[in-house]
Amino acid sequence: MEDKITKEKLERYFKVSETAFKLVKKKVIKGKEKEAKEVIEMAGNYISDAKHFEKKGDFVNAFAALNYAHGWIDSGVRLEIFDVDDSRFFTVR
Repeated sequence: MEDKITKEKLERYFKVSETAFKLVKKKVIKGKEKEAKEVIEMAGNYISDAKHFEKKGDFVNAFAALNYAHGWIDSGVRLEIFDVDDSRFFTVR
């Protein structure tokens, strides 16, 4: 069992979350712009926090912030705020 947040693991999670973030920003469902703005802002803030923690060498909090960011993104997908269907990055219906 892997019980450490390694630099490699953190890099993988950054790649997944940042890719998902870029995808949803381009796929806002018409009429859901207000909700999308809030989700995008919150996810962006958590990604920014993750980068801050990574720079400090705090991989645990960086990993946690990335998980919060991705949770915001994924909830926006589930609530049909974004029109995406790539199961590699999102929990899709």
